[in-house]
Amino acid sequence: MTEKAVPDPRKEIVEHLPAMRAFAVSLTRNASLADDMVQDALVKAWSNLDKFQPGTNMRAWLFTILRNTYYSNRRKAKREVPDSDGSITASLSRKPDHDGRLNLLDFEVAFAKLPEEQREALILVGASGFAYEEAAVTCGVAVGTIKSRVNRGRAKLSELMDISGDEAFELTDSATMAVVSGRQNGSM
Repeated sequence: MTEKAVPDPRKEIVEHLPAMRAFAVSLTRNASLADDMVQDALVKAWSNLDKFQPGTNMRAWLFTILRNTYYSNRRKAKREVPDSDGSITASLSRKPDHDGRLNLLDFEVAFAKLPEEQREALILVGASGFAYEEAAVTCGVAVGTIKSRVNRGRAKLSELMDISGDEAFELTDSATMAVVSGRQNGSM
């Protein structure tokens, strides 16, 4: 008995490409997606060629890989959320807190260097949200004096912390931001 020559499986793969693409198009109804799927299936087949048993049906083996790739992609797509414009991804990301914490430490050092009257005025007006008139009554001074202390305190903080007027500054809590910026919501 003579042995039948077994074709090289790598060459046989190429023969099935048109049929694989047609099958992929029928599954996906999208030529571009079908091409990607065939490519994925071919990569899987090529890297697992050692598992193919020579003499068996190469076409069936390739189509099984292609079909499994299709269903794997469908299962994966069910778990994914379409985000073509990136809006969902942008809402999920957040800046690390360490910058704000370092700025907060710098703020605490600079704040401690201010005269007591300026610290008191900044805490009342900036952090506690008192109106200038309420802070003036609390401290027993004129409204103009409180305004002056707050203004000089903020200017000195900006100088000590090397903050320019148009520069964005980030702190971890809104009360401290209000002391520095004069805005109650903490945004600049």
